[in-house]
Amino acid sequence: MSTMPASHGHNEACCNIPPVISTGYTAKGSYDEVNGMKTYVTGPADATKGIVMIYDIFGYFDQTVQGADILATSSDQKYKVFIPDWFKGDPCPIEWYPPNTPEKQEKLGAFFGRNPPTGVAQQLPDVVKALQAKNPSIKSWGIIGFCWGGKVVSLVTSSDSNPFCIGAECHPAMVEPKEAETIKVPLIMLASKEEPDDKVKQFEANLKGAKHVETFKDQIHGWMAARSDLSNDRVKEEYIRGYKTVLEFFAKNWSS
Repeated sequence: MSTMPASHGHNEACCNIPPVISTGYTAKGSYDEVNGMKTYVTGPADATKGIVMIYDIFGYFDQTVQGADILATSSDQKYKVFIPDWFKGDPCPIEWYPPNTPEKQEKLGAFFGRNPPTGVAQQLPDVVKALQAKNPSIKSWGIIGFCWGGKVVSLVTSSDSNPFCIGAECHPAMVEPKEAETIKVPLIMLASKEEPDDKVKQFEANLKGAKHVETFKDQIHGWMAARSDLSNDRVKEEYIRGYKTVLEFFAKNWSS
């Protein structure tokens, strides 16, 4: 394990990422039921900070679950991480990507129609209340979202009912700079080469609080979640760097 060097003004004594497993990952956490949803739970029982992870449309992939375990085990801070199953066992099949046929496009359109990011964003305040009731040691909450889940992060942290004190978006879908104008908490956005550069830059300009916006210029949309090919050394390196960057931002900017 190696300690992340200070970068972008971040705190050096932050995180030690365990060896990342390329294939056949064994999850460190377990599953519980929260607010009627199956929920992956990982991290120390005495953690005082909780992170809600919003997976991408492919659901509980090994790369995403391993990311949750990294967040829960790699920092000087103690985080307990929760991944609710918003799709209730019916995620998008990864075989629909890339959506390069009319049939795939039609199926994806129907999936997004059933699972709009706005619906999840509206549920999150109640989900956090349910999580809080089951985890009374947690005093404050953060959120991280991937792809589709990144849009959820923008929506909830810019709303009047936002229960989170910090947020992270990794290769976010549907970047809308106007939402950044009303985001009320420190926010980190890690973009891929596939997000529109002009929108990412305007989003960054519109953020008013503590922020870190960075584009991983040789990585695809999804490199920190289900579409990450961890057998590729460069992807694995940037997957690790992405999680380290999030952990450093949280260590420096999580204020309560």
